Amino acid sequence: MAFWDNLVPNRTAQFDSGSAVTNAIDLTRRRPSVSLTKQGAATGNLRVNLSWKMRTSDLDGRSRRSGRLLRHPLRFFQPEPVQAHTQGVATVDLDIGCLYELSNGARGVVQPLGGFFGDLNDPPYVKLSGDDRFGSPSGETIFVNLDHRDDIKRLLFFVYIYDQTPAFDRTHATMTLYPSNGPRIEIELDERAPEARSCAVFLLENVKGELVVRREVKFVYGFQGELDRMYGWGMQWGRGFKAGKA
Repeated sequence: MAFWDNLVPNRTAQFDSGSAVTNAIDLTRRRPSVSLTKQGAATGNLRVNLSWKMRTSDLDGRSRRSGRLLRHPLRFFQPEPVQAHTQGVATVDLDIGCLYELSNGARGVVQPLGGFFGDLNDPPYVKLSGDDRFGSPSGETIFVNLDHRDDIKRLLFFVYIYDQTPAFDRTHATMTLYPSNGPRIEIELDERAPEARSCAVFLLENVKGELVVRREVKFVYGFQGELDRMYGWGMQWGRGFKAGKA
């Protein structure tokens, strides 16, 4: 036990799976699932956030330029090419989405593409807050109303790249779950998949009344239709567009 655990009594008594340092549960290959019900976090609104940033390797060019400035100080006055920055940031547009299946058999998707933003207080009890096309610190967020957990059979949260160059190998993306109670749950898209267009990140399933989160992190080279076939959703898919794009 770390010495700081003695400073805060019962710090991890209820949420013994959380990290004492970050108050977070990391789902990994070795530990792929966690029960929201057992954590006392199966009520209220579950917030699911997608955030991403450039991988460190994409910043190496800037580091090399800093080294050249030390050797050639006059180059400080030469402007840095804008093209590299544009390619590093503007082409990365990750979107969050959620395939849902309710206990009454209803199935569908919540995502920016096609303007399927869902509803929090009515079926499917899943709501997308907005579409972030620039990778801001707040990222993109989907809310799930767990007060209707008995109406939810399973939810598959995924990430996809809409219409830009595949960039999963150039970004470090994290999906974070914020329950109404207890530690947050983090899932990193930590595998390199340069040509992938979509990634199934995690499943939230109602297993005999128990809400279980299971890490997936499975990259595919197609879009939602391929994720559908992989998980047996059985829906028909067509070409869709974001608002303001065609």
